[in-house]
Amino acid sequence: MHSFSMPVEVRWSDLDPNFHLRHSVYYDYGAYCRIAFMSAVGLTPEKLIQSRVGPILFREEAVFRREVNFGDTLVITASLLQARRDFSRYTIVHQLIKGADTLAATVTINGAWLNTQTRKLHIPDAALVAAFDNVPRSSNFTWEEIAAEL
Repeated sequence: MHSFSMPVEVRWSDLDPNFHLRHSVYYDYGAYCRIAFMSAVGLTPEKLIQSRVGPILFREEAVFRREVNFGDTLVITASLLQARRDFSRYTIVHQLIKGADTLAATVTINGAWLNTQTRKLHIPDAALVAAFDNVPRSSNFTWEEIAAEL
């Protein structure tokens, strides 16, 4: 499997004054899909709370391609585009597909893990790595190679 997908129907409250999907909703849909697919591989919110670890974002970018309107049904995909081998950093790409095959937008995030007690970046433990290793990978997935520190 190269991606996780889920349908979402555009609601009235998702619209802007021009009656198309508000820009911030694309990010909300991406977050909704990301948490759903993380849960599907065992990284449920409860598991993360118990582990005192949470996902954080360094960057989130949307590229808008086609207009999305009230009542449209979108399929949102999520797949791992890049990661460090210890999964301490990762890039996830979401595609928002309208109708059968119209790419409406792409949302890409760069993320990491935060220790929720120390509020510092966290290198995942073996259980989190094992779960995240099951995250669907895009067809052009790459490992991020880290240059040796001098």
